[in-house]
Amino acid sequence: MAYINAALLRAVFEVQALARRLRDEAGQDTMEWAMLSGLVALAIIGITIALSGALDSLITGIGNCIDFNSNGVTECLPGGIF
Repeated sequence: MAYINAALLRAVFEVQALARRLRDEAGQDTMEWAMLSGLVALAIIGITIALSGALDSLITGIGNCIDFNSNGVTECLPGGIF
């Protein structure tokens, strides 16, 4: 009889330990932040790829406006008219 009681008591303790482990959410916040960081990184990469042509044009236009040989006088006009 004592053996059965000890086995039942041990089973109850194991079930309680399992329930505690299932309720534990220690790593959940870390996983959420990792997923959010990955999503932000993908968004930045996607925006950069989508705007790469416009960014290249902008950088080229700025480079064409800068003339270091004319003593600071450039012929570039505001509004992107070169």
